[in-house]
This record gives sequence, C-alpha cells and structure tokens, in this order.
Amino acid sequence: NSVWVSTDHDEIEKVAKQFGAQVHRRSPEVSQDSSTSLEAIREFLNHHHEVDIVGNIQATSPCLHPSDLIKVADLIQKEGFDSVFSVVRRHQFRWSEVKKGENKMTEPQNLNPAKRYRRQDWPGELYENGSFYFAKRHLIEKGYLQGGKMAYYEMRAEHSVDIDIDIDWPIAEQRVLSFGYFGKEPLKEVKLLVCSIDGCLTNGRIYVTEDRKEMVSYDYRDIVGIDLLKKRGIEVRLISERDCSKTLSAMQLGCIEKVSATNKLEVLEDWQKDMGLSWKEVAYLGNEESDVECLKKAGLSGVPADACAVAQKAAGYICKSRGGCGAVREFAEHIFLLLEKVNSARKQ
Repeated sequence: NSVWVSTDHDEIEKVAKQFGAQVHRRSPEVSQDSSTSLEAIREFLNHHHEVDIVGNIQATSPCLHPSDLIKVADLIQKEGFDSVFSVVRRHQFRWSEVKKGENKMTEPQNLNPAKRYRRQDWPGELYENGSFYFAKRHLIEKGYLQGGKMAYYEMRAEHSVDIDIDIDWPIAEQRVLSFGYFGKEPLKEVKLLVCSIDGCLTNGRIYVTEDRKEMVSYDYRDIVGIDLLKKRGIEVRLISERDCSKTLSAMQLGCIEKVSATNKLEVLEDWQKDMGLSWKEVAYLGNEESDVECLKKAGLSGVPADACAVAQKAAGYICKSRGGCGAVREFAEHIFLLLEKVNSARKQ
C-alpha cells in the first residue's frame, strides 16, 4: 500500500513529502479548474501500472478516520467488492421544486404530510457525502468510480464534514477539534504557552517620546486571555528580541519573560526541559522569521493575522485577529477548544 498526493503545486508537494506521502505531479491538462478527480486518477494510473485499487480521499473532508478507511479497503480486498463509496444518514423531508412561473403545487417526495414521522421513529435516508471513493483499476479505466459489485460505507454524522464554501471553514474547524483524528498518540494538555511580545502581545509599533522614552499599546482582551490561561493551569511566558523589560514591568503581567533573546529556539528548549514537558505540551505564538523554528517545534503553534509569510507557513493556526488586537485571546480560545478535545477523548 502507498499514499500519494496528486498536485501541480510546489508548496503542496513539499508539505506532502514532509508528512511521508509520495507525490504525483499532475499535468497541466488535468490541473484546470474544470478538471475532475476521475481525470486526475486515470492519469495517475497511466504512470503507475502496479496499482490495482485506488482510494480517492477528498481533501475537503477533514474528519476522516483511518479506521474507516481500513474497513473500506477490506470490503474490496477481502469481500470482493469492485467499488465502495461513503454515505451519511440524514433525516430531511424532501419536496418537489416548483420553478417560478410554473402553475403547479409542490409535492412531498419522501413523506406523507398526514402522517409525518417523528425523527426518532424514522430511519432516514442515505446520501452520498463525497468523502471518499474506492474502486478497482478496471472500473476507473472505463471511466467509473462507482460500478460493478458496489457497496456503500455509512459514516458517522459527526465525521461527515465537507468544506465547499467559505462559511464551511469555521464549522469544520470546530468539528475537527471535537471529532477529528489526531494520530495514534494520545492527546496531551498544553501546559506552557510562549508568546512573542512584539507583534503578538503588541501590534509591533513603538512610540518614542521627546525625552526618548518608549511606549507601546496593548489590547485588554489579550491580558484577559493570559489570565484565563493561568486560571486553567497553563504557564504563560513571554519572549522578545528587544530589551523591553521596563515596558513589561509597567504592564504587571506576572509572567516569566526573556528579553534580548538572540536565539528564541534555545530559550524555548531550555524552558521545555526545565518544566519536563514534551513538545506536545508546548504552545507557541509568534509572528516573525525569528519565530519560525519555535513554531515548528511546538505541539500547538499560532500566528496573528498580520504575521509575516514564512511564520504563517510554519504555524498550525492563523488567528483572525492582528497582533496587539486580540490575537493572544483568540489563540487562548483555540487552546481551550483543544483542551475540550483532550477531555472528550479521555471520557471515551
């Protein structure tokens, strides 16, 4: 068995290889906006004659679990099905469409209005949800992803998530935290958050008075976020490449800090070792090139919305808030959601 990512994008290829996948470079002919998944799969098979079964997993379905895919592969390899696709059970009453100008009434499609089911009394209907399609080579070569001896695989409703338009993103993010797959290793609680001061806790601007005193501004929401993290037992530490000790003293945050840090990663590693933490228990919020290695090391990483491009690429979460304008509070909320996931996993 092998895992492949089909793409024509250099950055996607780089990330795929970092996670251990092999990469098939799509041709321009099957990389158009109008290109279909089937066209890309058929091209892949033309270059890989050793493959006899293809499992096409949609990138827009982020709640898939490996255990489901293993069961689907068994349906083909052990039970002799030619194709298997994903479905989800829905309890929705359907009515016929009446187009504007038509002189007719709508009609019920799957119910009797005089005897409406209660949801708990109706088994519902199965709908194709597009999460995955498994098929043997001979079907795909004929132009089909479904055919021959077919079977469906019913996914749990909470795992059936599809990202189609922009408003699907926030729903998907919440659903992934609650029902997503986070690997074989058990999730661990975040116990340390390290936050870069300039550009995260502040907006990065420095005001200089006539008597050469420096002033910065901060958002009170971020201070509340730090307090909430502490109340949840999460240590918060601050780091900066500048000597901003006087400013921090005036803010009275009560956090351990490291200023004039020439190597942020060394500081982070020292703190991680001193506290006896694994990297999964460390979170980092940064915004500059000097934060990139720390973002890569931390188990949970984030950047403000206005962070530099390389920092955004290295981070696992990009805040909607800008630095100094609520990004720390937003990242704190992100951590709390992950803690809910940890607690939920422990109860299962």
